[in-house]
Amino acid sequence: MLDVSVIVPVFNRSELLKRALDSVFSQSLPPRQVIVVDDGSTDDTIELLRSNYSSTVSAISQENAGVSRARNVGISASSHEWIAFLDSDDEWHSRKLEMQVDFLTQNPEYQICHSDEIWIRKGIRVNPKRYHAKSGGWIFSKCLPLCAISPSAVIVNRTVFSDVGLFDEELPVCEDYDMWLRVTSKYPVGFVDEHLVIKYGGHEDQLSRAYPAMDRFRIRALLKLLQSDTLSKNYRKLTIEVLIKKLSIYINGARRRGREIEASEFEGLQLQYQNELVSLE
Repeated sequence: MLDVSVIVPVFNRSELLKRALDSVFSQSLPPRQVIVVDDGSTDDTIELLRSNYSSTVSAISQENAGVSRARNVGISASSHEWIAFLDSDDEWHSRKLEMQVDFLTQNPEYQICHSDEIWIRKGIRVNPKRYHAKSGGWIFSKCLPLCAISPSAVIVNRTVFSDVGLFDEELPVCEDYDMWLRVTSKYPVGFVDEHLVIKYGGHEDQLSRAYPAMDRFRIRALLKLLQSDTLSKNYRKLTIEVLIKKLSIYINGARRRGREIEASEFEGLQLQYQNELVSLE
């Protein structure tokens, strides 16, 4: 049986954290370790952990530094071969770990797997668009336009992080997009076609609300990937094609807002990669 460490980053969500942790401790296959990394909360998160989970959770506190640092601290503190993440506002199906561990045991060629999920927005279930559909295999091309893997849905072998690196602490959002691009460029992804995660959205403290025009962070992630020079020729071509599209959208938006200097700088970058794309044809 695979040993799993669960990492839950949290910031000022004590009212949601209990739901998340209760779903971990209701698993039909319990994890070997549960780590909660408190990212400098100022609510009663620490008191909740002390009062309700002192014997079952390893709690780590840090000054507020973002979700990437929190996950990375959890990874460093974890003891087991396999790592699962759960965002503090999400919830697991009771058989989530059992079904994924069964899948990984039966398919040892995979070092990462994820599952399908249910979306709840402001208390109402919503249906994802077709382009949000989850899948498995070599899914790098599907991860380029948008984040195709939810952190709460994955189990990852810790050797993957040794290979591709940890979460980028300089990205305030889209850090998961950045991570899964690095991972899927090197690894196939297993997929359990069951709704094993409930993702709740629409609340005021979601990071996506704090950072509009999130494509600028995806552009940073794409540029970093291209500059790493680790991609095959085909993957590099696909990455440049998506980068050029995202740059076009961002340039148009910058011009509409009167940021002409920024738009011109990004046009120069776009031209550079358009020329490279021609050379790759």
